[in-house]
Amino acid sequence: MSSLRLLALLAVCSLAQAAEVKYDFVPNFLGTPPGKEQIGNGHGEIAVDSAGLIYVSVQEKDAGLQVYGKDGKYVKTLPLPMSLHGFVIRPTSEGEFIFGAVLGEQRFIKAKLDGTIVMEIKPDAFPADKGKAKDKKGNDVNALKLTNCDVAPNGDIYIVDGYGKSWIFVFDKTGAFKKVFGGPTQMVDGKAFANTHKIFIDTRFSPVRLLCLDRGNNRMFHLDLDGGNPQMIANTGLRYPSSASFHGDLMCVAEIAGRVSVWNKEGAMVASMGVNDNTGANGTKKETNTPGVKPAAWREGVVTSPHGITFDGQGNILETEWNTFGRVLRWDRK
Repeated sequence: MSSLRLLALLAVCSLAQAAEVKYDFVPNFLGTPPGKEQIGNGHGEIAVDSAGLIYVSVQEKDAGLQVYGKDGKYVKTLPLPMSLHGFVIRPTSEGEFIFGAVLGEQRFIKAKLDGTIVMEIKPDAFPADKGKAKDKKGNDVNALKLTNCDVAPNGDIYIVDGYGKSWIFVFDKTGAFKKVFGGPTQMVDGKAFANTHKIFIDTRFSPVRLLCLDRGNNRMFHLDLDGGNPQMIANTGLRYPSSASFHGDLMCVAEIAGRVSVWNKEGAMVASMGVNDNTGANGTKKETNTPGVKPAAWREGVVTSPHGITFDGQGNILETEWNTFGRVLRWDRK
């Protein structure tokens, strides 16, 4: 068999294998808090703990971090900051904790699953030359715009300035500053970091890697935990990746311009769901990358602005949207 025929056969086999990763949309899965018709303003994240409880951040006064059961029914609200833009739930030797970036307050928090904050990293702990900028009058202003965080196996905390200069700050498990990289001075394939919306520790690899969702450049890439050795996953065909989650060898990605995608370890997209063609029923109304799509215009199984995403313990996918009213969609693995 010629090498070209062999490559073609391998490609066909690879596509066939990829086609086996399929998901079913689950309509009307998530309920609402008592007395509310909608979840509330969503501009945050979603995560699932080891017990299967679902956590959704909502940016409204006293909305806190909403918790739902495996069945999608409302359970309780944790009294955490309303601007919890990005958070993860991770196991530690002391149990599971919520690690979050509080966008409105520019601080990092670590909290128990009952919402008790046990640690924080305040704005003044970040390097002064990275956390300050000048306004038009020459006055110092806070340049930090913290959007997400994650925790490495050794306890180091990684926090990204995704709405600011896209710096990636590293602190040890006690909150002591260690280093910073990324930002406007580090180049990956000739481009500086830009709107690096969220970062995650990718434990599918050994050694583990840092996943960067570099939304301003519409690309995804890995770094090692020191900030070096960049490895591109994709920089074409994306719809502005905003968040990600891992299960087994798979990674799901929330793409804010209208798609949920699933990728394998080799960097190939193996499934896509909820694809939105960017138009409404009349063929003109834009409904992606915007928080203003009203519930009456939502289409079953079609996303608007995916902003947060997570796998649950069974490999099912839950996605939360940047939407004024709040919207969570679910796909179950076949």
